Amino acid sequence: MQRKFTLGLSSGILTASLSISSALFAQTATDEIAKYREMIADGNPSELYEAAGEDLWKKPAGPKNATLEKCDLGLGPGVVKGAAAQLPRYFKDTNRVQDLESRLMTCMQKLQGRDPQEMVDAPFQKGPKKDMEAIVAYVVTASKGDKIKVSTNHPKEKEMYELGKRAFYFQGGPMDFSCASCHGEDGKRIRLQDLPNLTTQKGAALGWGYWPAYRVSSGQFWTMQQRLNDCYRQQRFPFPIYGSDLTIALSMYMAKNANGGTVETPGLKR
Repeated sequence: MQRKFTLGLSSGILTASLSISSALFAQTATDEIAKYREMIADGNPSELYEAAGEDLWKKPAGPKNATLEKCDLGLGPGVVKGAAAQLPRYFKDTNRVQDLESRLMTCMQKLQGRDPQEMVDAPFQKGPKKDMEAIVAYVVTASKGDKIKVSTNHPKEKEMYELGKRAFYFQGGPMDFSCASCHGEDGKRIRLQDLPNLTTQKGAALGWGYWPAYRVSSGQFWTMQQRLNDCYRQQRFPFPIYGSDLTIALSMYMAKNANGGTVETPGLKR
């Protein structure tokens, strides 16, 4: 009996020690990650994308040899400042809710005569999408520091928000995952990476407000469309179609939840 008690006590002490060690290790790692982010915060490489994007915005292109300077992102033709902070939104000319990338495709088609399907079919970081990523960096930087203010006043905006909410909680695939599996409650992390709770205003502001972002681990600037594409890859779902209603709906859900937060894009991620 004494021996069993001793073994039980030793096992309990070992378990408690391992739990404390794990907690200390996690906290230390989190602190080191914070220091790392602070260290690389100066000189965000997104600035290079932004400069390239501004050039592309003003450069004649496409069959019509026109610029994007008359593109209406929701605040009037050519107005870039503050536009990203209010997207996605309903556009009367297309009769649909659009995010930044789908709206830019509309402008490229109408103003420059470019085929949007070429953008849809292109891989990320290559060809037409490489130009899109630079233009996105230029546009979102013009809203940095602005308050996120996304409307659901129009019936189609409300519909898109509800579709995004359903998509967020939809669970399936070989891993039986949903967006909510990682981002539906507080205190979750993966590989010591804190995961924001996108169902709350604070968490959505931390998530939505810092994307698009430059990813140090890949040396690339990622738009929100690419971020969502990679989320589906991690869930082992089929990749969503670029600029589809599904991706716009998820963006609407996050953006609306983030209302009142601050646009911090382009962010800087691991």
